[in-house]
This record gives sequence, C-alpha cells and structure tokens, in this order.
Amino acid sequence: MERDVRELRGGWTRYQRHTFHDPSPALAPWVERYWEARWDYAEPYRQKIVPYPNVHLSFGGGRADVNGVCSGHQIKVLEGRDHVFGVAFRPGCFRLFLGASVSTITDRVVPATEVFGPVLPTTLDVPTVDAFLLEHLPDDDPRVSQAVAAVELIAKDRTVTRVEHLAGELGLSMRGLQRLFAEYVGIGPKWVIRRYRLHEVTARMAAGGAIDWAAPAADLGYADQGHFIRDFKGMFGEQPTWYAQRY
Repeated sequence: MERDVRELRGGWTRYQRHTFHDPSPALAPWVERYWEARWDYAEPYRQKIVPYPNVHLSFGGGRADVNGVCSGHQIKVLEGRDHVFGVAFRPGCFRLFLGASVSTITDRVVPATEVFGPVLPTTLDVPTVDAFLLEHLPDDDPRVSQAVAAVELIAKDRTVTRVEHLAGELGLSMRGLQRLFAEYVGIGPKWVIRRYRLHEVTARMAAGGAIDWAAPAADLGYADQGHFIRDFKGMFGEQPTWYAQRY
C-alpha cells in the first residue's frame, strides 16, 4: 500500500503548526491545556488522530463541539488553510460540566451548545475561552478527585498494567472502579491502562533508534508479542513497525 509521504518521518510538520497553552490557576484542576492547530494543505491530507482519555471542546470550521473520549483512532481530512482552537479537559473532570455520565458521550461529538448553553465565545483565544469556562465552572464533586488520581496513577506508574492492580492501589472493588471510570472518565480502566502503556512505545519511536519489538511487549506486561501487536493495531490502526515510520 502506497503511503502519503507527508505522513512519513515527521513530514506533516511542514504543513501544520501546533501550539499549547496553560489554563489559568483557577481552571487548572479541570483543564489540562488549551491547544491550537493550524494547517495549510494544497491537497487534502488524511490526519490520523490517536486517542487519549480527554474530553475536548473545539472551535473550528464554523462549529463548536464537545468531543467525547474516542475508543480508537480517528481520521480527519485536512485541506486548504484553516485553524482549530481547543480545550483538553483533565481526564475525570468533564462530568461536572456535562451533568451526566461521561460515558454517554464516548465516541460521540455533540454541539457545544447542548452542554454550555446558546452563548459561546466568538473570540478564540486563551483569555476569552478561559473567562467563558470560569463562568461555567460547576460545584466540586469529591469523586472527581478520585477519578483524576486514578488516571494520573496509570499515567505515571508504568508498573500498573492490570485493572486488579489499579483497584488495589485505590482501595476500590473491581466493580466500583469500573463504575468510577464509566461515570467520570467515560471509558474503562483497562482501555486507559493500555493507552498509557502503549504511549511508552510511541515515545520510544519518537526518540529514534532501533527497537527490539519483543522488549516493549514484555516490559508492558503482554503475554506475548502477538498480543502486543494486536493491541497496538487496535488502538492506532497500524502495526507498530508501520506506525514507527511516521517518526
């Protein structure tokens, strides 16, 4: 299968610019970052977007949407010159803004007006969107902190490779952990563990150099290399060796 050369060896960086901004201290417990993406493509480009357990609020193309957690990769076609401004909420925090289980919007895109009401920001910059979100800041919920801590533990501790281990670390039953993730994160703990462990593999790809594919499979708790490859392909839509050519 012939590949678009613009996706190989970081070629996309010649056509796209991504910038990131921190939220105000008042929003930092709920918002992970603001982000902007600008692109200029004379010919349409199929952009692969890999998933994380963040809910996003995005403004672009004349739309404002809430993007629920995606269980797999997405393809978005970029063409011409355009710009998107986005908000990445901390995993576990969007339940307060949504007022419902975050699993109800998993793998869905809903109009932002359904969550935030009819009046949305028209100026897309950090101070304006920051002020808008502060106006909609909900009352706290103690279970939010529990959900955030659970995801942060997964992200920071590479020895967390099994749901049973995570439940034990948090002092929760397996059923209680599943309910917490469905309600506040929007996707199950097994998926989140797998996503962060596979992130360690893509970080090795980005660092460059040869990779012994049997080593990361064993390091990340996979029973065999075949299981690792199936998980990677299920998440990224490509085999590891194929995906590594992007770096």
